[in-house]
Amino acid sequence: MNNQDNATAWHGFILIGFAEVHKFRPLIFSVLLCLYVITVITNMLIILIVKSDPIFNSPMYFFLMNLAGLEVFYMTVIIPKLLETLLVKPTVISFVGCAMQMFFFLFFGVAECFLLASMAIDRYIAICHPLHYSIIMNRNVCLKMVTGSYICGTVVGLIHITITFSRQFCGMVINHFFCEIQPLLELLCGDTFLNEIQVIGVAMFAIVVPFLLILLSYAGIIFTIVGMSSTESKYKAFSTCSSHLVVVLLFYGTACSTYLKPKSNYSPALDNILSFSYTIVTPLLNPVIYSIRNKEIKGALSKLWSKRIWL
Repeated sequence: MNNQDNATAWHGFILIGFAEVHKFRPLIFSVLLCLYVITVITNMLIILIVKSDPIFNSPMYFFLMNLAGLEVFYMTVIIPKLLETLLVKPTVISFVGCAMQMFFFLFFGVAECFLLASMAIDRYIAICHPLHYSIIMNRNVCLKMVTGSYICGTVVGLIHITITFSRQFCGMVINHFFCEIQPLLELLCGDTFLNEIQVIGVAMFAIVVPFLLILLSYAGIIFTIVGMSSTESKYKAFSTCSSHLVVVLLFYGTACSTYLKPKSNYSPALDNILSFSYTIVTPLLNPVIYSIRNKEIKGALSKLWSKRIWL
């Protein structure tokens, strides 16, 4: 029975996961489960803090709350199946399940790209046009920016699953721990050049466009900060966007390395490492980065911890 017959018989794919480290699977499972729980708790804490304290009633924290929620769902799309690959051999995912996983992975990932761009625009207006900030960044505008991020995620997700799953597959084994785009392209029958061009084209929109918005926003911010006369004002202005800048570098660095390259440069081992970084490490670090660099968040966490102790 050939690969295509196998795929038809199984009605799905087999996820290899981290097959090369099978001896350490119990350890990796334990570490990943702990990281997942910690990430969910820390991001949910940020959502709880922002929702419960009036001091966080500003666009910056509204975007941060949405980012924290995205991170929770983003990880939840990937981690449960990854944990299964560490316990069950073989780990099978149906065609529909694979398509749904790819869609929601892209939906939350692309939404995060545009949400990070929205946060950069917010910081640009706050620093470069402070007198008009409350008028420009009103509640209605913030809601439209967040909604627009989700719409972009939906469109990109639908385009990718249509491009990928409208073709016939000549294999059933995915050399990855989830239904990622490049490993699935490896399984398509015939010439996949057009698919590669479409994937890169969509990635240009989903990654490069928001990244350019971020670069333009920070160019304006830097220009404004350089023109400030007071060192204290410069430090205060930079400190309000330093956390966001670190998160952007972490997220876009790995995303660009993964998607803005041709199939000929695809390396399963490297792709696994990069995917592990932006699906697990980045969502874990984001709340830590924002907590360390933000006095209000640190103060609210201390207050919450004090109440917990007295209770």
